[in-house]
Amino acid sequence: MVERARPASVLMTADTLGGVWTFAIELARGLAPAGVEVHLATMGAPPSPEQRAEAHIPGVFLYEGDYQLEWMENAWPSVESAGRWLLELEQRVQPELVHLNGYAHAALPWHAPVVVTAHSCVVSWWHAVHGTAPPPEWRRYANEVKRGLQAAKLVAAPTLAMLVTLAAHHGPLPRSVVIPNGRDADRFRPGGKRRRILSVGRLRDPAKNIAALDRIASRLPWTVRVAGEVQPPDGEAMRLPHAVPLGRLDEPALAAEMAAAGIYALPAVYEPFGFSALEAGLSGCALVLGDIPSLREVWDEAACWVPPHDDQALLDTLLRLIDRPRLRHDYASRALDHARLYAPRRMAHGYARAYRSVMADMEAAVPVERMA
Repeated sequence: MVERARPASVLMTADTLGGVWTFAIELARGLAPAGVEVHLATMGAPPSPEQRAEAHIPGVFLYEGDYQLEWMENAWPSVESAGRWLLELEQRVQPELVHLNGYAHAALPWHAPVVVTAHSCVVSWWHAVHGTAPPPEWRRYANEVKRGLQAAKLVAAPTLAMLVTLAAHHGPLPRSVVIPNGRDADRFRPGGKRRRILSVGRLRDPAKNIAALDRIASRLPWTVRVAGEVQPPDGEAMRLPHAVPLGRLDEPALAAEMAAAGIYALPAVYEPFGFSALEAGLSGCALVLGDIPSLREVWDEAACWVPPHDDQALLDTLLRLIDRPRLRHDYASRALDHARLYAPRRMAHGYARAYRSVMADMEAAVPVERMA
């Protein structure tokens, strides 16, 4: 079969609250030189001024939607409204392909073929964090995710581990592919390292397991600093008794923190890819990560590994890196070299191939493959 050219225009969704925004912007930047117009429809919260500035990319058009996301509680009326808005956008924009960074809307009556990227999932998050299935109020979410996955022409994920867990919780995927995420190496660079351990993540998210780092912080000779939201939208601020909370940082401030940190620690129990670890690797930090399949897949021998629920192992590993500068520098160099493999152009190339395969209407049932 002759492979069609990549699409001239893509309608892409993105939430503005986390790593999906970073993914969408990096991908849009990577597709733009190939002449692919990206019509970026945002949900979750209005884009910040910094995000609007980031979206000023040739060939990228921003559409701001004031809708809740499917993983938020009591969000379904808003999700349904968002679906109507997205279909109206498709009618207006006439894209050749729709790329969704969520699940539920994939089951809408689209005219263009749909690609879904799986960044996370409440069901798999709940199993990893709590060791059980989500409570009954999440049943509709699980059903909508399954419907969306079955409706998509292609399901992509940044790791094979994410695809495996999706299939385990939502049933076999019709067609899937692994396309690793990418990050611009010019935005995060090593700097003058100080006696600091850094972590990044929303404090209210137990998947990041930042509480474990806080529990051992007072026993470390280096300062532990944590960047991320401390104020939940519906409650009082989270507290870190021993670490230094930095709050949510914009990209330049975060890059400066990472440039100065000697070690980046993320003892996560659930992390489908981990943009923050990639940014820390590009910043020349030695990485200490939770030993879970997805992070192992991304980093292999370029990081130090700790069981997520073993505080003593986390403490011992951090002390070993602090006490042995050569070892720390060796792991920092490994992380930097490895992080540079995850370039946006590699990600954009993978998605361009995926788009072509969908548009060429290849056979529906193909094995999971890895795209470089």
